[in-house]
Amino acid sequence: MKKKILILGLGSIGLQHADILSKFKNVYKIFVFTKRNSHGYKKINNLEDIKLIDPDYILICSKTSDHFKHLSFIEKKLANKIILVEKPLYDKIKNLKIKNNKVIVGYNLRYHPIIKFLKKKIKNKKIFSTYVFCGSYLPYWRKNRNYKLSYSSSKKAGGGVLLDLSHELDYIQWIFGKITKIEYVKVKKISNLKITSDDYVNVIGKIKNINLSINLNYFTKNNQRTIIIDGNNISIEADLVKNTVKIIEKGKKKLIKYVVGRHFTYEMLHSNILKNNFKAACSFRDGEKLMTLMDKIKKLNL
Repeated sequence: MKKKILILGLGSIGLQHADILSKFKNVYKIFVFTKRNSHGYKKINNLEDIKLIDPDYILICSKTSDHFKHLSFIEKKLANKIILVEKPLYDKIKNLKIKNNKVIVGYNLRYHPIIKFLKKKIKNKKIFSTYVFCGSYLPYWRKNRNYKLSYSSSKKAGGGVLLDLSHELDYIQWIFGKITKIEYVKVKKISNLKITSDDYVNVIGKIKNINLSINLNYFTKNNQRTIIIDGNNISIEADLVKNTVKIIEKGKKKLIKYVVGRHFTYEMLHSNILKNNFKAACSFRDGEKLMTLMDKIKKLNL
């Protein structure tokens, strides 16, 4: 059956979702709720019209600080719908019970072939440590838009590297399991970017007996996203920018190269959701747990 889509918020990520979904054969109409240019998509100006549209799949791509308001509204007005909330779930911990709909949080990197490979590869292996680094330059993120005007630059709007790059907190737990101990935290603004949000995060802790270090920032001009894993008779270096995995296992070296299209992970996310396959998806409960973890990190900030 062909699906009707509603997207709340048509900023860069909302437009990206719209353009991806417009190519799906089982999608026949896309509605958008936005104050901006609708880019040719059918625009609604009042959220009360949502019941008239009766969409099958709803994407909340508004600024992070509006997620709770929009999700609450939809949960109250509609039932038996699939709702994707762009990550992170909220800008801070909220209390909302979801009973009427199926809610997924948009941590699409779970669908990256390298992340899936690592999850399978380290199973039943004795791992000593893992180091995660994600750095990029915020002014390069959104073409033709001043970075100082984006929600990412605003603490009030729910921006900041801890929330924006929470992919790393999600996928590392999806691969290894729950972070069980946090030993050191630093969340602050240290660069000369003209923003009010944090641009640097360093978290050191443990996942059971595995030593964990996560380093995130908004100011690295040489875009990097790497995962280094060391264990008994195995070392792995995964690069999510170059899409390569280097493995040294029992003295033997191996290089695996992946071909991953720019929108591949989102395409896989939407394809699975539209088929009611939620096996790899970040559930609403997972999203809430991640908010609790980020709140703990903020409170432990030195």
